[in-house]
Amino acid sequence: MLEGIFGNASAEKVLLYLEQYDEGYATAIARAFDGLSLNMAQRQLERFERAGALVSSLQGRTRLYSWNPRYPFRDELRALLAKALKELPVAERKRYFAQRRRPRRIGKPL
Repeated sequence: MLEGIFGNASAEKVLLYLEQYDEGYATAIARAFDGLSLNMAQRQLERFERAGALVSSLQGRTRLYSWNPRYPFRDELRALLAKALKELPVAERKRYFAQRRRPRRIGKPL
């Protein structure tokens, strides 16, 4: 949908993932999408960090990427990505963005 704007499909997938979950690491992003290798995800994350849109920090041995709060176009970029997420077909949204980010509360019925 936005690959023409961002240059390729892997860049679009990485940014959509970060818009959905606010942060992420290369392995989780690569696992979330079919056809996205770990190397491609890492390159896109590094590219966006060099551009200033993302910042990274080490948590243990994992490099975690999140939005740079000082990036001047952050709000506009995230608004565009949020709109793109809403326009995705429901099946595709469930397939790629339905993973749980928190553990289930103890005793909560299934």
